[in-house]
Amino acid sequence: MSPIRWGVLGVANIAVRTVIPAIQNARNAQLLAIASRSPGRAAEAAKRLNVRPYGSYEALLRDPEIDAVYIPLPNALHREWTIRCAAAGKHVLCEKPLGLSAKECRDMIAACRAHDVHLMEAFMYRFHPRTVQVAQLAAAGELGELRLVRAAFTFAVREPETNIRFKSELGGGALYDVGCYGVNVARLLLGEPTEVFAWGESAESGVDETVAGLLRFDRRRTAVVDCGLRMGRREEVEIVGSAGHMLVPKAFLPGTADAGFHCFRGAEHHQTTVPGTNQSERMVEAFCEALHTGAPVPYPPEDAVANLAVLEALLRSLRTGQPEPVQ
Repeated sequence: MSPIRWGVLGVANIAVRTVIPAIQNARNAQLLAIASRSPGRAAEAAKRLNVRPYGSYEALLRDPEIDAVYIPLPNALHREWTIRCAAAGKHVLCEKPLGLSAKECRDMIAACRAHDVHLMEAFMYRFHPRTVQVAQLAAAGELGELRLVRAAFTFAVREPETNIRFKSELGGGALYDVGCYGVNVARLLLGEPTEVFAWGESAESGVDETVAGLLRFDRRRTAVVDCGLRMGRREEVEIVGSAGHMLVPKAFLPGTADAGFHCFRGAEHHQTTVPGTNQSERMVEAFCEALHTGAPVPYPPEDAVANLAVLEALLRSLRTGQPEPVQ
């Protein structure tokens, strides 16, 4: 079976450091080309990667040999370039958040369906076997009835004055950048929330810099999600049930070493270690497998619609200072 041939729009750090190596090392993928709006940057990256350079995104999309495109562009550009990729007949793996609103995501889904191409949001942590095992144990009642998910993802941005995370016109902000992970894992474990409440602080540029959010679900279940762009690094998930709780360290970016988690039931404590893997490679391989077989992608883009609906409600709550329904 021939590999899925990939092109990449842009030379963002997450592409160069994480997803491009994953494409190169995946068993069913081949990196063919990279594009930048700066021909010089495209040529430099292409030479280093031994692939075709394109001095514009449009030129890459005209390449008939490219099957799929990875989009690591700023959040505000996801909708436009996903729709353009779909019109060019290219399958799309797009960075999270998939769009800036649930409506944007629906537009992207409609375009991809109209052109019969696949679309998936690049939440790589979901493809790590530890995430799968933790979710299965929680669903199977290992902790009793689930009551609470606590998820945190914070870090300190270097040079915030020039970082796109602090530019509102590009879709910056803590919720879009790292809060989306906490919301996603809470939904993965508890389902869909009905109401949210958020507190936060804004940066000088106007984007949300630090946010603490409370998500209300049915059957007495809640989630606490906190995120920040000028705080010490934390990425952890705690899952609390009526009979015990689990702690997952380095929950979203565990690296490739063995990854563990802790389970507590009363006085009992068990630590489980899951063999290390490259979760981005597993994500790329799963996406390519869907393209080869014609099966749905492992996580349909409608999940991104639901995630954005929660993020939008949290952003509304930040503005109003009131609880907001998830629409």
